[in-house]
Amino acid sequence: MRLISPAAGLLAVAVLPLALTACSPTAPKAAAPAAAPAADAQTPSAAVSASPTEADANAGLLTGTQLKAALAPASYFAAGFTADPADARDTGDTYELPAAADVPTPDCTKLGGTSWTAVTGISGVSLAQNAYVNKNSSDELAQEIDVYRGTTAETVLGALGKLSKACPSFSDAQTSSKVTVTEKAVAGLGDGAWAITETSPAWKGGTTLVAARVGTSVVTVLASSSTDKGVAGATKLATRLVGALKGKG
Repeated sequence: MRLISPAAGLLAVAVLPLALTACSPTAPKAAAPAAAPAADAQTPSAAVSASPTEADANAGLLTGTQLKAALAPASYFAAGFTADPADARDTGDTYELPAAADVPTPDCTKLGGTSWTAVTGISGVSLAQNAYVNKNSSDELAQEIDVYRGTTAETVLGALGKLSKACPSFSDAQTSSKVTVTEKAVAGLGDGAWAITETSPAWKGGTTLVAARVGTSVVTVLASSSTDKGVAGATKLATRLVGALKGKG
């Protein structure tokens, strides 16, 4: 999902639009276990052949094409919200090679973006994402699903559940203000979920990311709102995505 800089961009005087950049690192792709068409044009370069071990490690994992179908459609979003084509991305029918970096000290400034999973230093093998923006208010709903091998999804969600301890606050350079980060567990959503909220006295409204695990998948929904903290909007959309993934791996 996109990264924005600086944080949230919801000002007390004016609501700023969100800058768009792709979040997932450029990585070589491993071919899916079965024959598959070429990856989406927006994904990194050409796929590479996977060894039998790599192919087996991806067996049963949802592809980007399947994840894209699980995202909420345009009809879900309220009047005034339109899709931002610059943010739509999926890994198609191929898998990316997973990566994990040691992150002893999280980069809290990455919480100024919409891909807070980047703070964990862990990337998965497939993903799908897009975002809808209200051009009148700059409110935004961004949805993403990432798939990981083995039990890595549990590790990612666990790391997200500790973000407020590692980053209780950070500085928003654009407003020269302190951004406070709080989080709480969300009961009854998937195989575990967290709601992480950012607020600042210089902002009008706030931003909340709801992250939930469904098996090997991690759903992340970010809601930036000029009228509230975004908790309700993020939770509602995350609940829909969790329902779409149940029983699919």
